Amino acid sequence: MALNENKNIKLYYSIKEVAEMLGVNESLLRYWEKEFPHLRPKTVSATKVRQYTAKDIEQLKVIYNLVKVRGFKLAAARKYMNGNRQGAERSSDVLATLTSVRDELKELKRQLDGLV
Repeated sequence: MALNENKNIKLYYSIKEVAEMLGVNESLLRYWEKEFPHLRPKTVSATKVRQYTAKDIEQLKVIYNLVKVRGFKLAAARKYMNGNRQGAERSSDVLATLTSVRDELKELKRQLDGLV
């Protein structure tokens, strides 16, 4: 039996945690669930509490990238995701990498400015 060696990884995240990760409101996540049929987090039947997996969060990041960053309308984002699923995911990964590189460069510049 394999043990979970990385204790920081959770199986499920609450809607509040996911909203904080993305910097959006919980109501926007609920709205996106209605607009994007492939996005269906697990819900506990008695309480109807949403439980997002890492895969759900990755899909939300792709939706966020298309709608909030690239300015797609919801219908266009839905069509793009249905027609070019891998391309949409790759685009989101590239954006995340570029954002992290930019942040590192800003930090280096800040450190270099402190030396002058």
